[in-house]
Amino acid sequence: MKNKGIIVFLTVVITGLCLYYLSFTLVSNSVQEKATTYATDESGNIDFDKRQTYLDSVWREPVYNFLGIPFTYQEVKNTELGLGLDLQGGMHVTLEVSPIEIVKGLAGGSEDPEFNEAVAVASERAKTANESFVNLFYTAWQEEAGDRQLNTIFATAANRGRISLESSDTEILNIIDAEIENAIDRSFNILRTRIDRFGTSQPNIQRIQNTGRIQIELPGVDNAERVRNLLQGVAKLQFWEVAEFDEYGDALQQVNAFLVEEAQSEQPQATAEENDALADTTDLESDLARQLAEESSDADSLGMEVSPLFSLLKANYGLVYELRDTITINRILNREDVQSLLPRDIRFMWSVKPQAQDDMELLELHAIKAPRGTDQAPLEGDVITDARQSLDQTSRPAVSMQMNAEGARNWRRLTAANIGNRIAVVLDNYVYTAPTVQGEIPSGQSEITGNFTMEEAKDLANILKSGTLPAPTNIVEEAIVGPTLGIEARNQGINSMIAGLVLVVLFMVSYYSKGGFVAIAALLFNIFFILGILAQLGAALTLPGIAGIVLTIGMSIDANVLIFERIKEELRNGAGILQAISSGYDKAFSAILDSNVTTFLTGAILYALGQGPVKGFAIVLMIGIASSFFSAVFITRVIVYWMSKKGDKSSISFATSFTRNLLSDLSIDFLGKRKIAYLISTSIIVIGMILALTTGLKFGVDFTGGRYYIVEFNEAVPASELKVGLDGEFGGSVEVKTYGANNVLKVTTSYLVNEDNEEANREVESKIREGIGEVTGFNYIEDATQMTEGTFAITGSNKVGATVADDIKNSSLEAMFFSLVAIFLYILLRFRKWQFSLASIIALIHDAFFVIAAFAIASAFGATFEIDQVFIAAMLTVIGYSINDTVIVFDRIRENISNRGTGKLVQMFNDAINQTMARTLITSATTLIVVLVLLVFGGEVLRGFSFALLIGVLVGTYSSIYIATPVVVDLMKRELANEATPTTKKVTEVKS
Repeated sequence: MKNKGIIVFLTVVITGLCLYYLSFTLVSNSVQEKATTYATDESGNIDFDKRQTYLDSVWREPVYNFLGIPFTYQEVKNTELGLGLDLQGGMHVTLEVSPIEIVKGLAGGSEDPEFNEAVAVASERAKTANESFVNLFYTAWQEEAGDRQLNTIFATAANRGRISLESSDTEILNIIDAEIENAIDRSFNILRTRIDRFGTSQPNIQRIQNTGRIQIELPGVDNAERVRNLLQGVAKLQFWEVAEFDEYGDALQQVNAFLVEEAQSEQPQATAEENDALADTTDLESDLARQLAEESSDADSLGMEVSPLFSLLKANYGLVYELRDTITINRILNREDVQSLLPRDIRFMWSVKPQAQDDMELLELHAIKAPRGTDQAPLEGDVITDARQSLDQTSRPAVSMQMNAEGARNWRRLTAANIGNRIAVVLDNYVYTAPTVQGEIPSGQSEITGNFTMEEAKDLANILKSGTLPAPTNIVEEAIVGPTLGIEARNQGINSMIAGLVLVVLFMVSYYSKGGFVAIAALLFNIFFILGILAQLGAALTLPGIAGIVLTIGMSIDANVLIFERIKEELRNGAGILQAISSGYDKAFSAILDSNVTTFLTGAILYALGQGPVKGFAIVLMIGIASSFFSAVFITRVIVYWMSKKGDKSSISFATSFTRNLLSDLSIDFLGKRKIAYLISTSIIVIGMILALTTGLKFGVDFTGGRYYIVEFNEAVPASELKVGLDGEFGGSVEVKTYGANNVLKVTTSYLVNEDNEEANREVESKIREGIGEVTGFNYIEDATQMTEGTFAITGSNKVGATVADDIKNSSLEAMFFSLVAIFLYILLRFRKWQFSLASIIALIHDAFFVIAAFAIASAFGATFEIDQVFIAAMLTVIGYSINDTVIVFDRIRENISNRGTGKLVQMFNDAINQTMARTLITSATTLIVVLVLLVFGGEVLRGFSFALLIGVLVGTYSSIYIATPVVVDLMKRELANEATPTTKKVTEVKS
C-alpha cells in the first residue's frame, strides 16, 4: 500500500492533538469536583457560594502542567470542550440596537411634527417589514414631508462640519447609516466588557452580520433578571479627576500597605514564596512606575507641541496589582470595617484592561476624587457630540473629541484646574484611559494622543461616543435553559449516542464479520476526532451537536459499506484477497468522495446561514464528514492491509456465511415501475399539502415569533385543563402540550409578540405564573430542585421577536435554495450532463415536499411536530443524505457507461440500481437505527428533528431508486430513442 507511512503519521499527529485538547476537559472536571467536595458539608449539602469562591481562588492559579508548561484554571476553561446552554443550562440573548434613538439623537431631539410622524410610521413598519430602518424612515419622510429636504432637520449645531443646509438627502442617509453602524460597534464593545466582568465561564458574544443584532450566550447563569438589567442598562460615560500621589501620596501608600496586609491575612494557605512576592508589591510598583514614566516621556514632550492637547499617558504612580489578586482586593475594599478606614473623598475604580509586565498581568486601581455616595462626575459624557479616530502630527493614531457649548465651558474649567494631573475617562465604573492634561483646553475640541494602535484608537473613540446619541439595546430573542433541563437533555443525548453506537456495532459485526470490526474501529476514531477537533476550535457541544454525532455514526458507516461491498463483488468475480481489497478501495473512492462533498456542501450552507443550535449542528456535521472520510478511507485501509498481509491465507473476511451472497444477483426492473412510483409520490404529496393548507402545520416560535415556557410540576397536570384556564388570561393565544413527561408542559403564546421591551416580558411571565396558580392551585418557586407537593417551576423559556422570526424564515429559505444550487452545479461538474443535475434537484424537491406532507399527515392523526430552526437543519440533512444515495447510483451508472460503451442505457441504469442495492439498504438500515434511537431517547427538543430524519431517510432511499434515476431516463429520451439507429443502419448495409 502506497503512502501508508504518511497515513499512520497523520493519524498519530491528529490523535495526539485531540488527546492534548481533550485533556483540558478532564482537568477542568477534576477542578470542579474538588470545588464541589470543598463546598459540601457533612450532611451532603453543597454551599454554591463557597464552591464559587474556591473556583475564583484558583481562576488565575496554575492547575495543569503539560510537559513543563503551566496552565491556569482560566486557560484550562478557555481550552476545554465546552457544553452548550442546552446541556448545562444558561441564557441565550439576542439584542438589537435601536436605530430610532440614533435618528432622533442626530436630529437633536427635533419636535418637528412631520419628522416625528415619519419616525413613528417607520417604527411600526419595522415590526413586519424586512427592510432597514433608515430606508423605512426615508420612505415615511417622503410621504409625510413631500419634497422637503432632510437637511432642514439634521443641519444642527451638533452636526456642524458633517451636515449643512447644502447636504443632500443621500449624504445625510449615509451619515445616519454610518452612525447606526458605529453605535452597534460601540454597543458590542461595551457589552463585551460587561460580559467579561459578569463572572461566567466561556461567555460568547458575537455580532450577527448585516443586522443590528448582537448574540450573547452565558452558560450556567441562573439570574435572568440580573442579566437583562446588565445587558440593557444605559452606558454611563463620565470624566473624573484622579487623586494623584503628589497630593494623596501618604493616604494611597497607607491604602496599599493595608491591602497587602489584609490580602496576606485572607490567604493563610499561601506558600512562603507567594507571601514574599506579595510583600514585594510596593517595590514592584516603584519599578513599574519608573519604567512607565520613562516610556511616557516622549508623549509628554509631544504634548507640549500641540495646543490644545490632552495627552494620553500610561498608568503611572498608581496602585498596580496582579490581575489574579483583584478579587481579593475587591472583597477587602467592600468590607464595612475597611470602608470606614478609607479616605471619604476618594473612590477606587479598576482599569478596564490589564497590562502585561514580566509574564504578569497587572491592573491599576485608580483613586478617583469623588466624595462617597456621589455619582455625579465633574463632567458627564452626554456633552460629547463627536469622537473619531485620527492621526497626530507624527502620523501616530490619536482620538479627536468634540463637545457641545456647555461641555466646552466645563471642560475648560476642569482642564485648567488639573494641568499636569490626570483625568479618568470612566465607562460603567471602569477606567478606560486616564490621560494627563498638558494645558487648559479653551474649546470643546480636544485630542488624545499616546502609544496605542489604530484599533485601540477606534475603540476609544467608540467609548467616548457612548455618551452621545443614546442607542438602547432591546432583547429581541431570549432563551433560558434551567440546570435541571440541561442535565436531562445531556443524559438523553449521551444515552442516544451510546445506544446508537451499540446497535450499529452489533449490526456491522453480524453482517461483515471481521470487516465489521474494522468499520467500528474507524467509527470510534471518527467520534474521537469530532470531540477533539471541537475542543481545538473552541466550539461548544450542543444537543443538536450530539444529534449530529449520532447521525454521523450511521452515515460514516456508508463509506465502509461501499468499500466492503466492492471487495465482496471482486471476490465473487474470482479476484484474490489482496487484489479484491485494492480494487474495492479504488473503485469505491469516487463514489465516496462525491457523496461526502455533496453532504458537506449542505453542512457548509447550513453553517453560513443558520443561527444558534442549527450552527452547532452544522459544525459537528462538517467535522464528522471530514473525519469519517479520513478514517473510513485511509485508516481502515491501513488496518485491512495489515490484517491481510498473508494474502489468501489471511483470516480476514468481509461477510458471514449468511450474508456472503445476500442481495448480490438482483435483476429487478425498477425503471419499468417508474410511472407507478410517480403516481404514489404525487398522491401522498398532494394529500399532505391539502392537509397542510386546511388543518395547517404547527410552526414554532422561531418562525412565528412569540414566547414559550417549560413548566415543571411535582405531579401530572392535564395540558387541556391548563390551556382552558390560560386562554382567559391571554385571549385565546395560548397552546399547552406535554413536553416529554406528563408533569412537564410547554406553554406557548403569541401575546404581545410585537413588544420587545422588558415590561412586556414581565407581563407575559407574570400572567403565566398567575394563570397556572389559579388553575392548579399550586405555588410558584424559583428553584426546580426544591420542588415539593403543590409547587411548580419554570425550567426554561424562549422569546423570539416578530422581526427575528422573519429573518429566521428568510435565512431558512435561503439555505434551502443555495443548497439546491450548489448541488446542481457540483453534479453538473462531476457527471457532465444536465439531466443528472436536474434529476437530482427534482428528487430533492420531492423529498422536501414528502417530509412536509408527512408532518401534515401525522398532525391529522394527532402526532404534532413543530416546524422550527431545528426542522430546517433536519431538512437540509435529508437533502444531504438523499443526494448521497443518489450520487452512489449515478456513479455506478457512469462506470457502467464507461465500461460497456454502446450498451442500452435503460439496462445500464437498471443494472446500476441493482448493483448498489446492498449498499443502499445497509446504509439506510444503519442510519435508520440511529435515527430511531434519536426519536426514542433524544428527548422532546429533538422529537421533530428525529421524525423529519426518519421520514427523510426512508424517502431519500426510495427517491434515489424510483425518482432520481427514472427522471434521468425520461430526460434522456432522445438519446434512448437513438440507441436503435446504429443497429438499423448496419443491417441495411449488410442487405445492400
